[in-house]
Amino acid sequence: MYLSRLILDDYRSWPHCLVDLTPGVNVLVGHNGLGKTNIMEAVEFLSTGGSHRVRSSQPLVRQGAKAATIRAKLVQGDRETQYTVTIPGRGANRAKINNGPSLYMRDIVGQVKTVVFTPEDQLLISMDPGHRRRFLDDAGVQLIRPYYDLLQRYAHVAKQRVALLKRISQARFGSSPFGGLDDLDASYASLEVWTGQLINLGLALTQERADICQRLSPIFNRTYRHLAGDGQEAQLRYLPSFEEFLEIDPAGDQEVVFDRISQHFQRLFEGELAQGRNLIGPHRDDVEFVLNGFPARDYASNGELWTLSLALKMSLFQLLLRVEQEGEEGEGGEPILILDDVFSQLDNSRREKIVDFASKQGQVLITAASPDDLPRSFIQNQALPVQIIDVEAVARKAQEDFFHA
Repeated sequence: MYLSRLILDDYRSWPHCLVDLTPGVNVLVGHNGLGKTNIMEAVEFLSTGGSHRVRSSQPLVRQGAKAATIRAKLVQGDRETQYTVTIPGRGANRAKINNGPSLYMRDIVGQVKTVVFTPEDQLLISMDPGHRRRFLDDAGVQLIRPYYDLLQRYAHVAKQRVALLKRISQARFGSSPFGGLDDLDASYASLEVWTGQLINLGLALTQERADICQRLSPIFNRTYRHLAGDGQEAQLRYLPSFEEFLEIDPAGDQEVVFDRISQHFQRLFEGELAQGRNLIGPHRDDVEFVLNGFPARDYASNGELWTLSLALKMSLFQLLLRVEQEGEEGEGGEPILILDDVFSQLDNSRREKIVDFASKQGQVLITAASPDDLPRSFIQNQALPVQIIDVEAVARKAQEDFFHA
């Protein structure tokens, strides 16, 4: 499977953009500010329903426009499929497959699989936990069909619970502009319901994330040893915010764990009221990277952090590919490998390792300021078809189409 055409309308900086792509390596070349990364981001959004650059989809809509549109044509064998995603300035994102009915994003995420390498990956291990949770979620929506919907429902419940905590706090401490709640008892009862939903959805999400880490960890260790040399050991260690999850006995009664988490929330109640937020739950999960028995965040060098990050992304690619080959989830085909301005950030050794990895994949999308930024081994590899796309020419054509529309 490969992406043959991408059309953007009112997406970020692009009033209109049409890019034809081929199997093999596609290099989008142009100076900074032309919108190369925006094109890569659109492919990522089609795949995962989100962007690693922003939390919400509103910034994806070009200023002054009502909605952004992503249209992508995928080719698998002799079959073509067109995906359309509409991102309104307000309201829910919608999707369509070919000329079918309007769908929710949850109906199409993961059907087009991607793994994105960016310059920020160097900091993935050392940055705040939100970036590592984002990695788990990107993996989850592509590996597990119900994951996206589960994530959305958890986020909704967490938001509603926070809103109720703030209302109770305002009523109790006299800061409510409405003079307090008429019935605090009813609000406490409502909070208990939201807490129960948060625990149930949170436990389900925690279980999925734990499974992802368990599936990734052995691949990650092998990949890191391949990159860094034998004798090196790297592990992923999932750190759930619901610590009680670690006490679950597969053969035991999970209601016991539910009750323990519920008691944990009761102990945190006054603190949650004071801070106006949910103090435990999957939104506070983390992943620890362990290198040769020590926390990589504290002990790894910059070079080792880079290698760990590369190994992590390569491991996800391999897992997605294996899942597809074994027919575990959907018909997404081989993942698309996206390398967004990464070569300028790497030393020669790591550049060549990425080249070696990328040269074995079906479709690779690369951004670079100029062809000179690419390793020579890419250009000189006669067995690897390489298409150079001049993004400045794409921008000129888009501008002409916009003014003649």
